Amino acid sequence: MIDTVVSVEMLVEEVLRIKRNRLAPDECTGNEKRLCIASGSHGDELGGQYICYQVIRRIKKEFENLIGIVDIYPTMNPLGLDAQSRDFPLMDIDMNTVFPGDEEGAILDHTAARLIKDMAGADICLDIHSSNNLIREIPQVRLNDDVIETIMPYAKLLNTELVWIHPSTSVRPGSLAYALNSIGVKTMVIEAGVALRIDYEYCEQIVEGIFSLMKQMGIWKGEVGEIRTPMIATDGEVQFVNAESSGLFVPNIKHSMRVKKGEKIGTIVDVITGSVEERIYAPCDGLVFTLREYPAIEEGALIARIFGGAMNE
Repeated sequence: MIDTVVSVEMLVEEVLRIKRNRLAPDECTGNEKRLCIASGSHGDELGGQYICYQVIRRIKKEFENLIGIVDIYPTMNPLGLDAQSRDFPLMDIDMNTVFPGDEEGAILDHTAARLIKDMAGADICLDIHSSNNLIREIPQVRLNDDVIETIMPYAKLLNTELVWIHPSTSVRPGSLAYALNSIGVKTMVIEAGVALRIDYEYCEQIVEGIFSLMKQMGIWKGEVGEIRTPMIATDGEVQFVNAESSGLFVPNIKHSMRVKKGEKIGTIVDVITGSVEERIYAPCDGLVFTLREYPAIEEGALIARIFGGAMNE
């Protein structure tokens, strides 16, 4: 059942509408587990759109296997999606900084508050993102260290290569995940791919993980494919590689490769002089789970992130 969760009149006779698709058994007892899947708070992140489509499609195809409630919010920032803008375009504000919002506040605060109100009471929420247009990410779950005891068992079911644990002190209030975890809704952030594009292989991988989670929750009784065991990373095991010069980044490695310490990651070149400004080398052995996608580089820009901890064989 498709419902409008938020409806706000805008200027020039436009209306902001955010819709939710609720998929539930024909006969509910009132004791069903409930999963929320949210995407599109950043208007340039498209992977979550495709994931939502595939989850809905599979549930409809095998509807007899649905024994719980799945609420899907594919597009939380429809104006940003229309404008191909990461932020909420009328205000140039990152929507994922305004939760939990204020129902009596301005447009964005009101929108955030209505979404939180609608998701409240869910057992688990997945907030799906696609990085930005500068860097590409392998499928990963990101968790705060103050919720890992209750959420980690679920994070391991999502068929990602990595679960990255962040110190809670580094996570800013204002995100959907922070706001929902604060009211008892177990919330995980999924990152995969790059903005403005869809990595279909990554999306299909995450879809399978979502059905694995649904089965564990008692929402789905259908078959689920084999689920990979993720590597678990803490901040101390992640090495950041940043540029020390400006120019054009020319990679020598591919995304998701394993590298050795001292292996050449790439070069930064000056396109006017034809000179090499910087040669970049891996600071440790590990997995390159983040790699620069957009080649134009300024000094200090992120080139890569490398997980240097224990890896699955």
